[in-house]
Amino acid sequence: MEPVVKSKASNGVSPGGNSNLVLILDYGSQYTHLITRRIRQLSVLSLCVSGTNSLDSIAKLNPRVVILSGGPHSVHAPGAPSFPDGFLEYAEENGVFVLGICYGMQLIVQKLGGVVDVGEKQEYGKMEIAVEGEWGLYGAEAAGGHQVVWMSHGDEAVKLPEGFTVVARSLQGSVAAIENRSRRLYGLQYHPEVYGDNDVTHSPRGMETLRHFLLDVCGISADWKMQDVLEEEVKVIKGMVGPDEHVICALSGGVDSTVAATLVHKAIGDRLHCVFVDNGLLRYKERERVMSTFESELHLPVTCVDASEQFLNKLKGVKDPEMKRKIIGHEFICIFDQFATELEKILGNKPTFLVQGTLYPDVIESCPPPGSGMTHSHTIKSHHNVGGLPKDMKLKLIEPLKFLFKDEVRKLGCILNVPESFLKRHPFPGPGLAVRVLGDVTEGNALEILRQVDEIFIQAIKEAGLYDSIWQAFAVFLPVQSVGVQGDQRTHSHVVALRAITSEDGMTADWYYFDHKFLIDVVRKICNNVRGVNRVCQDITSKPPATVEWE
Repeated sequence: MEPVVKSKASNGVSPGGNSNLVLILDYGSQYTHLITRRIRQLSVLSLCVSGTNSLDSIAKLNPRVVILSGGPHSVHAPGAPSFPDGFLEYAEENGVFVLGICYGMQLIVQKLGGVVDVGEKQEYGKMEIAVEGEWGLYGAEAAGGHQVVWMSHGDEAVKLPEGFTVVARSLQGSVAAIENRSRRLYGLQYHPEVYGDNDVTHSPRGMETLRHFLLDVCGISADWKMQDVLEEEVKVIKGMVGPDEHVICALSGGVDSTVAATLVHKAIGDRLHCVFVDNGLLRYKERERVMSTFESELHLPVTCVDASEQFLNKLKGVKDPEMKRKIIGHEFICIFDQFATELEKILGNKPTFLVQGTLYPDVIESCPPPGSGMTHSHTIKSHHNVGGLPKDMKLKLIEPLKFLFKDEVRKLGCILNVPESFLKRHPFPGPGLAVRVLGDVTEGNALEILRQVDEIFIQAIKEAGLYDSIWQAFAVFLPVQSVGVQGDQRTHSHVVALRAITSEDGMTADWYYFDHKFLIDVVRKICNNVRGVNRVCQDITSKPPATVEWE
């Protein structure tokens, strides 16, 4: 996953020559994406790439700061991932600041001749550290004080390389922070990026540490704005699409594709042709509602293609979730190719580009981790925009949002005057209900049952005024049946699950705490109104260990 290098004046999302760029090298930590987000929250541009990227690809991005992430590996393990040869020399010669976090700190120590060994006492979870004076990593306010931080390590640095100083220790005596100011090398054994509002169980002062380090020590300017992203992406799209070329945009009715379409339309105008595909996997009355909204609120030219039979025929008998995603991705591309051919008859010029609303989490979760024998962080699932695309696809991709998180896309949409009704919509997966019907989606009337259950659940949330407080809510059709009693008769009917989560970006999530009365009312409505359901469960699993979707 290497960002496109752009002009030196760039201050967009994937710049080249940007002296304010913070580049994160990912070594597989579940928290790496949080580092990226926390830094962006400081109005500083940050990007995450594989920790095993080449030195040349890192140098082309010309970062001001490089952060080495944590990871599940031990620096002693055979094949443990590391930065490329010559990286530390490159950083020193070019005045680049380097901060290692957890595994990243241990890499710095080991590579420069220090010693990392298995800790006498492993440190996981909430720990207290003592800051030993005023140093580069900590300002005057933190000097000599104690902080609660989030630790997650078994190995520890037992001997530092020459020129390094311990600037903080855990109360157990382990090294918690180190630095070598003259070489601009710093390390934190804990995770400053892991915290929550009023949270004393993680690293509540982590943001303060990151702000001090990046702005005061490294001299980075907090001047990255969403307006910069808009201007840069419009410029890139205009440069990519020739003056006579046409573009297709796959609209789903969700936030991502709507903002992507509006952005591309701003760049090339009526040479954008939007298509909404009914793949037979949509929610209750989704097609009618979305097409009506496109016409009345967005005023975008949209063609609706009913391909439900085509998709469902291809999915018949398929139970494996990865296979379902890949089939759906392939069929979407077939539809878009066919749509492009039909447009050629009208325009005399076949569209050569396809716009998709791929987001940064989609890219991150579709890439494999350093140290796995593949490349990048563990493939959680293939996103239909990323891992599900066929290699022989004829259309070239335009993905203007691929380095943005969901909340950033919403901010961009506000600037583009996308209606609030679109921006507040809950995320809906590209494969649709195919990943919410576990197993074969064509079996029995699973899709219809799921649509009805989901509609009751979502409408109840809206009526209770809870919709905007929830990141995502949906129902899942389970491939099991249970015994029940309805109308004084024994039943053997389907089981469904309800899931509602809170999140900032979909990369981590917690389950939403509903009032008991709300749940009682929803379950009663479902069992009384949806024929074939006699049991309702609630999913109260966070992410991790679970993902947001069940498949």
